[in-house]
Amino acid sequence: MFAVIKTGGKQYRVAADDSLKIEKLAGDAGDQVVFDNVLMVGGDAPVIGSPLVDGASVTAEIVEQGRGRKIIIFKKRRRKNSRRKNGHRQDFTLVKITDILTKGAKPAAKKAAPKADKPKDEPQEKPKPEAAAAGAPLFTAPAGEADDLKKISGVGPALEKKLNDLGITTYAQVAAFSADDITNVDDALSFKGRIERDDWISQAKALADEAKEG
Repeated sequence: MFAVIKTGGKQYRVAADDSLKIEKLAGDAGDQVVFDNVLMVGGDAPVIGSPLVDGASVTAEIVEQGRGRKIIIFKKRRRKNSRRKNGHRQDFTLVKITDILTKGAKPAAKKAAPKADKPKDEPQEKPKPEAAAAGAPLFTAPAGEADDLKKISGVGPALEKKLNDLGITTYAQVAAFSADDITNVDDALSFKGRIERDDWISQAKALADEAKEG
């Protein structure tokens, strides 16, 4: 048996045990969700809704709340010296279809897992990026002489010192930034997208290559 459901303005063909990425839903991993907008139920006797199938629903379990890959939005106005570059990562919810219900059947209530008591000697949480800015480095500075990070556009002496305090001392480190690294540095220094806006990674790669040739 399969069903066609509508959620987030899109339609999906689903069957039991299917995993599906959909527009973000409220809830945590392990929560149960019910899709009431069922457009069709297929099987031995297919039923097509008008527009919905009466008494039909689809139940699913939230597997993960995540974000999609980054896309770059670039806008340019000719002869106006105007350029704007932004990044965006779309939120999504990964769900696993558990059952397709018809004729008004209700989903079985999910039993809540018992909460384990927290041990008294529970380890402390890892420092957040804001705490790292106050002293704890985010990165391990490589051995050797530090590069002149002020050659990166937008980096002055004060900002170079802050980057050094985070453990960032070389062009190669900046050139190898992952999306998570960029987010952590943004949060630690309240950059609000400055790394991507000024294209630090490309600048750092060029400077690293120049240093090797030199």
